[in-house]
Amino acid sequence: MVNSANLTEEEIIQKLSQSHPAGIDENNRLSTYFTEPARHAAVLIPFLRSSEHGSPWHILLTRRTDHVADHKGQVAFPGGRAEADDPDALTTALREAYEEIGILPNDVRYLGTLEPLLTITNYRVVPVIGIIPWPYELKIHAEEVSRAFTIPLEWLADPENFEVRSRQVTFPESSIAQSLNVYYYQPYDGELLWGVSAEIMIHLLTRLGLLG
Repeated sequence: MVNSANLTEEEIIQKLSQSHPAGIDENNRLSTYFTEPARHAAVLIPFLRSSEHGSPWHILLTRRTDHVADHKGQVAFPGGRAEADDPDALTTALREAYEEIGILPNDVRYLGTLEPLLTITNYRVVPVIGIIPWPYELKIHAEEVSRAFTIPLEWLADPENFEVRSRQVTFPESSIAQSLNVYYYQPYDGELLWGVSAEIMIHLLTRLGLLG
């Protein structure tokens, strides 16, 4: 297993370029619950660390406000739905990150992407991974984001800090609740990472070789 503290930028790029592990499939267990095509979306997973030699990686996350349309008050990566003129997921992720927390697209060093993930709201989300300079002056859009914060990659990769729970979910096209397995992290700095954002995080950690 890879040590997260020693993970280099080159290793991240190399691991993201590999074919995805078995079991991670964009047409996952949720696809049977929808008849309409999925809407496209993308999120940015910002890696950061201080310039001090040997400093550990952190991941930047946000907490959404209660004013947004989906996932009110939840911890999430910066991102959102694709616009009609977005040429690709990278453009969507960078645009949304700028709109939500003020990260300039040119300040993001692109490393790669993960496989798309279908959400319970029928979005096909592409996770985009990039490095941002740190410290960085964020400009939070108060209507969409109530807080931005970081979590150490090492903490996220510790199996003691997350678990799978069963959750009852009712889909728009069915009145019958379905039991789904959902990832939940332990609270960190008063914030709870769970659901699709936690699942994306687990996929990333698996791809990077940080989880067995």
